[in-house]
Amino acid sequence: MKKLLIATLLSATTLMALSNLEIAQKSDQVTDGFESSIAQTEMILINASGDKSIRKLEMKTLEGENGDKTISTFLTPADVKGTKTLTHEHADRDDDQWLYLPALKRVKRIASRNKSGSFMGSEFSYEDIGNQNYQKFTYKEGVEEVDLNGVACYKGVRIPKDKNSGYTKQISWIAKDSFLLQKVEYYDRKGELLKTATFSDYKKIDGVWRVGRIEMINHQNDKRTILIWQEDKVHAGLTPKAFNKRVLKQ
Repeated sequence: MKKLLIATLLSATTLMALSNLEIAQKSDQVTDGFESSIAQTEMILINASGDKSIRKLEMKTLEGENGDKTISTFLTPADVKGTKTLTHEHADRDDDQWLYLPALKRVKRIASRNKSGSFMGSEFSYEDIGNQNYQKFTYKEGVEEVDLNGVACYKGVRIPKDKNSGYTKQISWIAKDSFLLQKVEYYDRKGELLKTATFSDYKKIDGVWRVGRIEMINHQNDKRTILIWQEDKVHAGLTPKAFNKRVLKQ
């Protein structure tokens, strides 16, 4: 009887356990609902010697059912001022991305095969700055429950569906209590650890969880890039018109 009871309890626990995909869905959902946002951010580039350079940019995002739209405009310093990037995310196919270079007064489309390249000299790639919709990955079975700096997390492996991705796999840590993403390891096309991103300083703004800081460390060149959200407004009232290609030249 005792053995039967234990077996029943173990079976119930297994049924209640969340899959890797379900955890990813929940993580995606807890940051949904902002509708549109306008954020003032600081990008800190740190080279292998520890030297820093700072850039200011404005990021506008429009939430969409099949993927978000984001436009980023560099405000300072002078050598990058006016540079803009526009991303139209698609959950079921490659994202569309464009770069506007004010010195040339031209819009350049970022080809899918080039999206693993550095975003404006940072340790983020064009692939990274696209919204990481959970539908853009397949998920390996098996989730570990681990401690990450005192935070109980689900640890799982996800594989990018995009054949042009710069990554063979990513390992994510998602907080068990809040389902907020804490950390991601990125493995390059050789299967070697390339970068680690840590996500922190989350704040709830008008009922929506928003990240406040992302630090990307490149383990292969010892460079780092930190993104800090200094101001963040949700339910900003933006419309699709603000994310048209024509806006890049304005």
